[in-house]
Amino acid sequence: MYQLFVEEHFDAAHYLRKYRGKCENLHGHRFKVIARLQAEELDEAGLAYDFARIKHCLRKILASFDHICLNDVPPFNNIEPSCENIAATIYNELKPRLSGSSATLTCVEVWESPTSGVAYTPENKEAP
Repeated sequence: MYQLFVEEHFDAAHYLRKYRGKCENLHGHRFKVIARLQAEELDEAGLAYDFARIKHCLRKILASFDHICLNDVPPFNNIEPSCENIAATIYNELKPRLSGSSATLTCVEVWESPTSGVAYTPENKEAP
């Protein structure tokens, strides 16, 4: 099994509407985002998946979040812009863009600081 990952980042502000503490106030982060894929086979070029393609797809998604207040844009105008929700949103937007290969998106990590982050892996609904 091959495990691939790419890392990108975006800078944004946010505030947590239902949180009581410092994070209920407007503040910003350099969010680090790591997309993780896995594949069992390599293509004829010896690749499990093209890093350039993953990065291109991830950058397109992150561009819509860069240098804004996340609370002002969908879906975060309706849900909390927590690391947990940011990771799930990026995962759900990235997964269909990476279709057409034997590699599968397995996880999206979002770090809001060098020591705090979230990894989102969807629950496998097919497991017993």
